[in-house]
Amino acid sequence: MKTIILIPARMESTRLPGKPLADICGIAMIVRVAMRAADSRAGDVAVATDSEDIARTVRDAGFEAVMTRSDHQTGSDRIFEALEKIDPQKTYDTVINLQGDLPAIDPHSIKSALLPLDVPGADIATLGVEISDDEERTNPNVVKIVGSPIGKNRLKALYFTRATAPWGDGPLYHHVGLYAYRREALARFVKLSPSVLEKREKLEQLRALEAGMSVHAEIVDSVPVPVDTPADLEKARQILAANKGNRT
Repeated sequence: MKTIILIPARMESTRLPGKPLADICGIAMIVRVAMRAADSRAGDVAVATDSEDIARTVRDAGFEAVMTRSDHQTGSDRIFEALEKIDPQKTYDTVINLQGDLPAIDPHSIKSALLPLDVPGADIATLGVEISDDEERTNPNVVKIVGSPIGKNRLKALYFTRATAPWGDGPLYHHVGLYAYRREALARFVKLSPSVLEKREKLEQLRALEAGMSVHAEIVDSVPVPVDTPADLEKARQILAANKGNRT
């Protein structure tokens, strides 16, 4: 498979204005994410944005940036526009959608998102981590994957929920919001209207399941820390400072 990693980024953030350009140990957060993506060696890397400031920062760091419309409702819509612009000949057959607020993500996890697409059966692949913290089991901000095991480290997703599920003994899995799409699956997904359960749970991935698309989740070892607030930003700075700002 020929893969491109697309990182959607926009400046608007109510809790952390200017988030993509926030400084983390001397490097803008969006550049940190692009560096992690490059270190994964999973594919080519580009940032999809509607901000000239973000695009300039990304290009100055040696990465590709694609300008997109400002009215996209989701990152999936933004990366699809970028994909069509960057690759009208359709040479890429898989696309990784990597959130631009994961500056400390393990590059190995990025590459692991492609593994479910190595075999037929999955339209979309994503990541999960077994929950070890009891507080996460009941935290509605921690999205859980409900799925059937289809391998040692893989689930076929049946549902995603903010509730504690499934009931009974056994592991629960924390969903990591990173997606790998077959190109035709991404094209289909962005044409779908928001679904009933998606709007109820406020989880975009339910749109795919309700439309009959197959989502498989690779189970990895660590949950990346998303940066949504000033406290998250400080935590990311501490993590990367402890690693002396290294790229891996």
